Amino acid sequence: MRLFRSLTRAGCRLGSSHSIPLATLAVCLVVPSLRAQAPQDSDAAMHRFVAGLMAKMTLAEKIGQMSQIARHAPPVISHEESVRREQVGSFLFMRDPQEIDRLQHIAVEETRLHIPLVFGFDVVHGYRTIYPIPLAMAASWDPSVAEMAQHMAAREASAVGVRFAFGPMVDIARDARWGRIMEGAGEDPYLGSKMAAAEVIGFQGKKLGAPDSIMASVKHFAGYGATSGGRDYDESEISDNLLWNLYLPPFHAAEQAGAETFMAAYMNLNGVPASANAWLLNDVLRKQWGFKGFVVSDWETVPNLVTHGYAADAADAAARAVNAGVDMEMTSHDYLNYLEADVKSGKVSAATIDTAVRRILEAKYKLGLFQHPYAPEGAAERELVSPEQRHAAKLAAERTAVLLRNENGALPLKRDVRSIAVVGALADSKADTMGSWSLAGHYDDTVTILEGLRAKVGSSVEVRFARGVELERGNDSIFDPQFASPKPTLITQQQKDAAFAEAISTIKRSDVAVLVMGELQSMNGERASRESLDLPGDQERLLEAAVATGKPVVLVLLAGRPLTIPWASQHVPAILDAWYPGTEGGNAVADLLFGDANPGGKLPVTWPRSVGQEPLYYNPTLSQIPNDRDTMYWDGSNAPLYPFGYGLSYSKITVGGLKLSDEYLHAGGSLKATVTLHNESGVAGDQVVQLYVHQRAGLSARPVRELKGFERVTLQPGETRAVTIPVNAADLRYWSASDHGWHEGTGTFDVWVGDSSVATEHATFEEKP
Repeated sequence: MRLFRSLTRAGCRLGSSHSIPLATLAVCLVVPSLRAQAPQDSDAAMHRFVAGLMAKMTLAEKIGQMSQIARHAPPVISHEESVRREQVGSFLFMRDPQEIDRLQHIAVEETRLHIPLVFGFDVVHGYRTIYPIPLAMAASWDPSVAEMAQHMAAREASAVGVRFAFGPMVDIARDARWGRIMEGAGEDPYLGSKMAAAEVIGFQGKKLGAPDSIMASVKHFAGYGATSGGRDYDESEISDNLLWNLYLPPFHAAEQAGAETFMAAYMNLNGVPASANAWLLNDVLRKQWGFKGFVVSDWETVPNLVTHGYAADAADAAARAVNAGVDMEMTSHDYLNYLEADVKSGKVSAATIDTAVRRILEAKYKLGLFQHPYAPEGAAERELVSPEQRHAAKLAAERTAVLLRNENGALPLKRDVRSIAVVGALADSKADTMGSWSLAGHYDDTVTILEGLRAKVGSSVEVRFARGVELERGNDSIFDPQFASPKPTLITQQQKDAAFAEAISTIKRSDVAVLVMGELQSMNGERASRESLDLPGDQERLLEAAVATGKPVVLVLLAGRPLTIPWASQHVPAILDAWYPGTEGGNAVADLLFGDANPGGKLPVTWPRSVGQEPLYYNPTLSQIPNDRDTMYWDGSNAPLYPFGYGLSYSKITVGGLKLSDEYLHAGGSLKATVTLHNESGVAGDQVVQLYVHQRAGLSARPVRELKGFERVTLQPGETRAVTIPVNAADLRYWSASDHGWHEGTGTFDVWVGDSSVATEHATFEEKP
């Protein structure tokens, strides 16, 4: 077998002096003949190759290609036997390179058709090296950071044989109670679209067949981010106006960026389950947008069609899903068990099966799996958590942090500090530095904030640690026990009181206190919605007691969503939102706190004062009393705690002098908005210039503001620079329910340019047909 593996990796070149068994020789001759028919040169060659292969396939073998089996799900038969019987086209959640290699060799060497497997994994924000969560990536307001991070993740994943990423998640989320808000780019379709395209390109590269490229699977199509009450898996009722103008644009951007696969969503969309929604999967995705790849279901969403009350039984569910356009079934076995009978009964046509299988085989062809089915030898050892990966992860964590408050220059910390109290259970938790969906990450690779600060200051500064309070979700997350936060060690009330007192004593004995607070990683992600957005547990009381000591206090937040911290926003001198920063998070936060890195991120989602404001977002339509919108609650303010696009810096960079290149914008054209940036400080830093528009009248009521351009710019101390952002007519198109069609905006437009969604630099222009 070793000889055969070396031969297949070398293309089965013969002429060796070794004696090759006849059976081995026969396969060795077949495999290169298949590969010879699969040159990566043209679509025509791909179509010929796939058509020739499908002509040899039985119906059962075709249905096998439509089945994806989970590593840890109870198998009907063993994984090896599934491969030998050609009853599986893909596996998910396998990350052992030896096991991946072994199963791939069975598929390529021991089956009749020698069709390679494709291995999938939830590569959400890194593979082994964990990068900041996707919501944090959006906070960079720099698509190149997201592209870089996903490219690095693709390098690691492909090195172990994983070529199918279940990402990016591009669901727009306006409700911070929804746990999966951490996996997307926030509330805005323009920012979300830019991030979606960047992530797809990062995963897939310029050419999908490159050895370090993996297929993106854009999820969850569509409307999952609008589940009722922010409750995971609940139904979504979305108007046509919001669906076309808000929720679908990032999916379209991902498709235009070349995404090879889409994943159907869990929930009902306007009463029809997304995994059997032919309007979504065929009419919109394929016919209107021209998508050519394949659609995979989400976890058991095919049998869940019965749960939804949409399908009568499992056989009906299989028929409805495949007829609607779901090509591959994830983890469940309704396709394997019932599709053959559905074809024979006429519920599903043979042509429908052929179409699904062709899409799957073409994706494998584009990946180059027919020519190079195995990961290069030694790739995993070279790539996983390499110095290059660590450097990229640290850079990403630095560029995604958002400085929310910095009164009287509390940050960066002074170099002459002699003692630091680091307080909070999250400060030394590796799991909670990595964040949810870090399934292939290793705790031992991860630098916590406590470790990062100690490494930063060395022996010259005493760093004292106290847990202070415990955090506990109260019930298991979807990932327990395979990826759980540390369990509480303080059990009795006496132990809890002693730990609280120790934390306050530690703060009093130190020059400055860094309190690391927020949410356990298990409080975010799938099946992790919250009915409160307050700091969990007894953290608020500890924070207030810390401030009451009179010592300088810095609050570092680790969380995957906005939190309601109105007291902190008024009383804590410095607040840094580090999100879940990943493997190098501790080192990045240490550099940010001491000023060796300058925070420049901006919020991709509005932060509320109270959970009762949710869903809260910056771009509603105007009401009857637009100037009083923030007073619509008689018992509190409706103004956000921090607006969309907000973020501070150690630099003071002003934005002013807005000028437009023309007073008119013609259909299909563009004009330029130019502002002057000036760094008034002695510190180099970044500013994110943001451009918003408002159409004063249209065929639909228009949002008060809409983001339509941005650029992150670095300025040296004292530097002045002009920054120009284009305003494209194409970006002003909108869908109107008045005639159920698309329109390029006309009439008068307001333009604001500044450093957040409440920018005041203003101008107007007229768009003419």
